[in-house]
Amino acid sequence: MNTTAHTLQSLIDTNFLEYASYVIKDRAIPLLQDGLKPVHRRILHTLHEVDDGKFHKVANIVGHTMRYHPHGDASIEDALVTLAQKNYFIDQQGNFGNILTGDPASAARYIECRLSDLARETLFNPEVTEYIDSYDGRNRESVYLPAKVPVLLMCGTEGIAVGLSTRVLPHCFGELLEAQISILKGEDFEIYPDFPQGGLLDISQYQRGLGKVMVRARIDVVDNKTLVIREIPFGTTTESLIASIEGAIHKGKLKISSINDFTTEFAEIELKVGHGISAQELLPRLYLYSDCQVTHHLHPIVIRDQRPAELDVHTMLELNTQQLLDTLEKELRCTLRKLRRKHRDIVLLSRFIEEKVYQALETVEQSSQLKVVIKDQLKPFITDLDSPLSDDDIDKLLALPIRRISRYDAAKTRQELIQLEKEIARTEKDLSQPSKYAIRYLEALLKKYGERFPRRTHIEEFDRIDVRKVAIQDIKVGYDSKANYLGAAVKSDKVLMCSSYDKLLVFFKHGTYKVIDIPEKLFLKQKVLDFDRQSPIKTVSLIYLEKATGVSYMKRFQVTQFILDKEYPFLIEDSQLLYFSTDSDPIVRLELGYKPRARSHELYIDFKEQRVKGVSSRGNRVTERPILKVLKAKEIPVAIKPTLDPPEELPEPAFVANPAEILGGGEQLSLWEMIAGTPPSTEETP
Repeated sequence: MNTTAHTLQSLIDTNFLEYASYVIKDRAIPLLQDGLKPVHRRILHTLHEVDDGKFHKVANIVGHTMRYHPHGDASIEDALVTLAQKNYFIDQQGNFGNILTGDPASAARYIECRLSDLARETLFNPEVTEYIDSYDGRNRESVYLPAKVPVLLMCGTEGIAVGLSTRVLPHCFGELLEAQISILKGEDFEIYPDFPQGGLLDISQYQRGLGKVMVRARIDVVDNKTLVIREIPFGTTTESLIASIEGAIHKGKLKISSINDFTTEFAEIELKVGHGISAQELLPRLYLYSDCQVTHHLHPIVIRDQRPAELDVHTMLELNTQQLLDTLEKELRCTLRKLRRKHRDIVLLSRFIEEKVYQALETVEQSSQLKVVIKDQLKPFITDLDSPLSDDDIDKLLALPIRRISRYDAAKTRQELIQLEKEIARTEKDLSQPSKYAIRYLEALLKKYGERFPRRTHIEEFDRIDVRKVAIQDIKVGYDSKANYLGAAVKSDKVLMCSSYDKLLVFFKHGTYKVIDIPEKLFLKQKVLDFDRQSPIKTVSLIYLEKATGVSYMKRFQVTQFILDKEYPFLIEDSQLLYFSTDSDPIVRLELGYKPRARSHELYIDFKEQRVKGVSSRGNRVTERPILKVLKAKEIPVAIKPTLDPPEELPEPAFVANPAEILGGGEQLSLWEMIAGTPPSTEETP
């Protein structure tokens, strides 16, 4: 039994690893060299095989591609349409869908395609391409295309494999080639994404393709009640964008009276603003609540050296540039080989005819002696050749027709040889200066194709949207002091309006505070002293009594740091809260206990004059006399001077842990707490 289980486990492990490896290498993740997944490479290879300059039915191309691709025709058709929509390598005829509206392409039997001139010029060269057998052994397919442009960065890619995924954004064709020229010159460069839908792009967190980007729709404010979406974010369609806006309207997040979609060749979605809000006020809420702003997280993973590797886009482009150099060098060597061979053939032809070597063949009686005679006759005239005569050379001479010999033009042949020698010299020079040759090649591509593919996405740094200000406060948070429940489903006379982005800052009567998400209905073990939105940062003013010494202290603090749902003390141990307020600058009057020979039995405090300290600070000493009442005051009477004891800076206690997150504070009516449980009068004593 154990042996069987071990065998099954081993079989499952082996098969799963083989499957995972296949999905990663042969389906989902593109190859670094040509930036293509296998299905795209096979489609382009098929188009090159059947290329005659005319359009071909997509259904026929799909059928031909199935000779190389061991999957169904639907996957090939979808991949072909997706590649054609990039508008780089496949010319289209018919309805190939619409990337703006999301409309699908027509059936494969109705649409046609062919290779673009850019693809013919930059993707194919059988002389420098490595081939392997197809999956059934009946055909030969390329391992990778000898691409001379950075295909992966031009088109972008997405793929999900076993245990990993890849996402690379498309970039501007002209900017990529200019960056490659900078690489060849040893200069610095930067490249940023560019999308066919246009839109606005924030690259502050791009990190060379390893971070994330935010993309926004380009929205024009036509008038005070009308907005028009002119360009949509990458990854959306007009249909999905309108659906997200309608969803926000249904939830009460956006006030829009009507949506009209006039999209044709270009996006145009008209939004009519509802009552009580202007178009300018609605604009940031569109970015906040709909797909008018989307964030794309990037995972640039490619197959390199038969393994998946994460590379930033700069490294990819540098490796593509090195491949360009290698490919151009291979092509130059092939060209040089052809030129030298052609030069040799013409030299042999000219010597064979001009020296009348062919006349010696008239005396040869046996055909087996023909090659020997030609070799002997030509030997004195070919001493300048770099290699001896071969049988192939002689066969070419023997195959010359009489008409070719009779029409031989010596002057024209010499001119042709001079031209060939110039081309050979130029090719040898290019081989000795590969970087300069590659720069000229890229500049020629830029001149020929650069204007076809301009940048469409505008790069700018987005203004930060304060979600707590922009967000609609449509959540009513209540507190039931009797049952001690807090939340959006709690009914109470006094409610706090919040948005879905807010957190609640709750102060408890026993001297602690906590920041929590807005609950539906939460039972609290401790009585609530005050609760408010944690936005913006508020200042808390309080007075408390240290029971051990009988000394009263006051302090001001702000809650700027916290860990969500963690409880923190704002009072020292064994102390009693006498006064608590979240007003901005409260003024209070203290009624003090009797003290012999004391001049006054009251004390005024203006918290505005006190420095804001940390929440763990002990604060400043107020008085050693008992505080009987704490009353609100509008101002300090001119005739009365503060009689506070000299402020004493004391060390911070160690009972408050350092919080880990930073969020904002908010506005809230002040609450009070006093000793003896007797509510103080709020009227100012004359």
